Amino acid sequence: MSIPLHLYDPRRGEPAFRVERLEDLRWPEGAQRANYFTVLWLPQGGTYHAGETTHALSGAALIFFQPYQIFHVESFRAARVEGTVLQFHANFLCIETHHDEIGCNGVLFNEVYGAPHVPVDGELVENITDLLTQMRRELDQGGLAHTELLVSYLKVLLIKATRRKLELGAGGEGTPLGRSPEVVSRFIELVEQHYQKLHAPADYATMLHLTPKALGRAVKRALGRTPTQIVKERFVKHAQWQLLHTLRPVKEIAAEVGLEDEFYFSRLFKQAIGLSPVKYREFETAIRGGRNLSM
Repeated sequence: MSIPLHLYDPRRGEPAFRVERLEDLRWPEGAQRANYFTVLWLPQGGTYHAGETTHALSGAALIFFQPYQIFHVESFRAARVEGTVLQFHANFLCIETHHDEIGCNGVLFNEVYGAPHVPVDGELVENITDLLTQMRRELDQGGLAHTELLVSYLKVLLIKATRRKLELGAGGEGTPLGRSPEVVSRFIELVEQHYQKLHAPADYATMLHLTPKALGRAVKRALGRTPTQIVKERFVKHAQWQLLHTLRPVKEIAAEVGLEDEFYFSRLFKQAIGLSPVKYREFETAIRGGRNLSM
């Protein structure tokens, strides 16, 4: 089944930042992916899908999707799920270049192993609601230093969400890693060490003195994905960074993540991202005016 890919392109006059209510979205019902960073605010909870993983939220939460990631809010129109969608492209705020200011890179976005949502309660619910209201008002009214003010609101939201996620910590409510057995934590450490060379679950199972089936059950229960999916997500994330921020040949990047067959690597990359490695690099570099390569 083909998943729609909504590509922000400033050459068509599209905005690099937008905030909409769920019920006003122009998306069709069902799974989506876009080259925006996407933040969902579900003040009353709901069910969402991140890739092949499903999460049911009983209370308020912010959800963070990376560019090109497949996501889906379940029956938000039919079930009248309340919420807000905030989307921004790196042209508006690049979280990598602003890492020291907002600290969300690797915490809210570009984090492979944990759940993408952050439970919110107490005073923070009102804070998030107010920030999104201010953003919508500024988008409607405009005025002096319009973009600067929107960037400031966005940074505050990301900082508050990052603090909340860090407060919850490894054992916090709503964080699967906090409920993970030691074997899953050790698996994650091993993936970080070996994902560029070892892709087979059996390799990790051997290092953990487990059968592949036992490792698969533990990882699936804790992270909602198979060991194979976890390792693939990790080396694709590495390849994305290299494609976006360097001019290294695709074949060289493929070999670096343990895939000597460039065409096989390209097929895997397109399945994960929606574009081939070459198209991904060319398109994002074009719409960013080459600024991504300066990193």
